[in-house]
Amino acid sequence: MRTKNRVNNRKKPSRREFTKTVAVTLAGVPLAATLVRAQTPGKTKQAPAPPNPQPSPTPVKPSPLAEAYAEVARARFGEQVTNEQFEQIKKDLEGNVRVAERLRAVKLKNGDGPDFVFSAD
Repeated sequence: MRTKNRVNNRKKPSRREFTKTVAVTLAGVPLAATLVRAQTPGKTKQAPAPPNPQPSPTPVKPSPLAEAYAEVARARFGEQVTNEQFEQIKKDLEGNVRVAERLRAVKLKNGDGPDFVFSAD
């Protein structure tokens, strides 16, 4: 009975075999990277371009939604937060609102599925 289970379980690697496989793979990655770098031809030397002065970025006006969230945070946590911390909270909220706008801009089609499918086999 024991050999029958062992034969059926050979399809899936044991945890030890899996760990060894992962370790060997991770050890081989730097070696593969150096081999790839060694095979790529070197870049030809060109005169460096003169540095262009970068214009200072104009401060972006915070969105009304981020301002509203900041006011809610001030009303709720105002006595527990210093002014410096509140300014950082406002910056973080503005970043979150901008990311949400970018995510909303991506239009998904009906056939688009999730990025990955989890299964517990």
